[in-house]
Amino acid sequence: MLEDKHDNLQEADGQPQLESQENVVVKNQSAQDEIDNSNAEENEDDSIKDRHSIPMLDYDSMSMDELTDELQKLVKNHPVMSFKDHAEEIRKAFMNHYQHLMDEKRDEFNASNTDENVEFEYHLPIKNRFDEVYDDYKNKRNQHYNQLQKNLKSNLSRRNELIEELKALVDNTDETLSIADMFKRLNDIREQWKTAGAIPRDKYNIVWNNYHFHIERFYDLIHLDKEARDLDFKHNLEQKQEIIDKAKELLQEEDVLKAFRELQLLHRVWKEEIGPVDREHREAIWNEFSEVTKEMHDKREAYLSTIKEREVENLAKKKGIIDQIIALSEEEINSHNAWQAQIKKMEEMRERFFKAGRVPAEVTEQTWDEFKTAVRNFNAKKNAFYKEIKNEQQDNLNKKLALVEQAKSLKDSEDFNTVTPIMKKIQDDWKKIGHVPRKYSDKIWTEFKNACNHYFDRLHKVKNAENKEEVEAFENKKAYLEDLKSFVLSGDHKTDLDAIKGHIEAWKSIGRVPFNRRHIEGKFNKILDALFEKLSLSKKDTELMKFDAKLEQWVENEDNHAIEKEQFFIRKKIDEVQNEIFQLENNIQFITNAKKDNPFLKEVQKNIERHKDDLKLWKEKLTKLREI
Repeated sequence: MLEDKHDNLQEADGQPQLESQENVVVKNQSAQDEIDNSNAEENEDDSIKDRHSIPMLDYDSMSMDELTDELQKLVKNHPVMSFKDHAEEIRKAFMNHYQHLMDEKRDEFNASNTDENVEFEYHLPIKNRFDEVYDDYKNKRNQHYNQLQKNLKSNLSRRNELIEELKALVDNTDETLSIADMFKRLNDIREQWKTAGAIPRDKYNIVWNNYHFHIERFYDLIHLDKEARDLDFKHNLEQKQEIIDKAKELLQEEDVLKAFRELQLLHRVWKEEIGPVDREHREAIWNEFSEVTKEMHDKREAYLSTIKEREVENLAKKKGIIDQIIALSEEEINSHNAWQAQIKKMEEMRERFFKAGRVPAEVTEQTWDEFKTAVRNFNAKKNAFYKEIKNEQQDNLNKKLALVEQAKSLKDSEDFNTVTPIMKKIQDDWKKIGHVPRKYSDKIWTEFKNACNHYFDRLHKVKNAENKEEVEAFENKKAYLEDLKSFVLSGDHKTDLDAIKGHIEAWKSIGRVPFNRRHIEGKFNKILDALFEKLSLSKKDTELMKFDAKLEQWVENEDNHAIEKEQFFIRKKIDEVQNEIFQLENNIQFITNAKKDNPFLKEVQKNIERHKDDLKLWKEKLTKLREI
């Protein structure tokens, strides 16, 4: 029977008495409180431990798409309570981004809207997707909580039943029940108690004290002999020393937060699973464990202090960025290109702000508000500029629409002598009017161009039908073209260049051909192009000489349609080349660590120079056209 006693002595003397003795000598009460609070939370929901294995990312620096993908991944791959803190941080970061974007869009809407009856609306698809993922998380979380509450109530009921069984065992008056039988019954109750599960936090201390009160009564009733009691004390002392050794090992763990969490578990084992030691060692053993706890607490505080310092550094970075945004918004900008450069700078600053990291919690909202205010002021000034441009473009649109209607009304006129000067003036007036809103630009230009082309095509057909000299000029040019096909370069650059120029002058001297036979000019230009290609001229000189030849032909033939078509084409090419240069220069900015001799970098820079040469050539051609 003595062996039976020893096997069941773990809870001798009662845990509440042990706790009261040991807590008297706790050297760092704040550390112990933190441990006890954590244990209480762990008792309520054991699945919370799982969240410590999921790293907390810098969600503030992630985009809305990245945040949505991250939350979806957590919901899909982890128990719902293992990422509760992560989900709330993700939601907070997402809403910060979303509100910032909505503020910008609302400011832009207010700046451009002239109808007071139209309310601001802006739909962001990623917001709908995020809400769906977050709703999925909330549903799973609510299901978990509902099941948890059921389990907690069920576990509480079961523990109260075990306490009643324990109480009945102590109060049993059946003298036929042997001590061995009573220990067997007690051991069965204790095993069931260990697996009974978590109970509501507010019931924990009451139930735990009640249980150990009746454990004390049981041992008082049995009157354990000193030898068995000493053996139990010795066994408990060995177990607690092992816990202290494990706690000391945790002090060497590099992951401070992980070590702190494992120390919490050791405290739970110390408190709930190991019985008391003899009074001679009780205070010393607790003091030793408490000292390790204090060291761990100090180490954790130092780690948190380091994080705090980093947050202070991040705050300084964000303050600096806010100051830069304020300075940017105070600059006086009066052109579209300059504002586009400012907007690019603004985007870079905003990206740096979001990637700067966390700041101290007490100033998070203030910093965010200061950032939003600075950005809002920048956007207000930008929107005011573009609102003014929009009004100006609307006026230009009205002027050009009036010219379109005038051109349409005259395009079928038969009074060529009267209408032709008017149509030319309409075209000149069109060129003097500035930009119109982009969404109308192509449409009204097409209408205007078609009306003008319709009129001048009719005019040219009438002239060609009446001009016999132009027919004769066509036949002469046709014969000249056949002779030119047999022309061979001598190989002397100056001689050949003079010869080509002579052919151009001879061709011009023949005169203008009928409108419907101007295709012969294209054939002549193709031969010229082939001859120029064989000369050792620079690309620029060759292109300009060929262009001059074409230009003179258009002027000679009064081919305004061809000139306007070429002008439109060149303007389009200038825009394309400028955009390509901008894109290449923008790409270089992302190559931050590349050396100057980096092959990729050199190739990009070479490409930029080539485009700049092309841009210069196109602009020279446009200048020649404008001079006409």
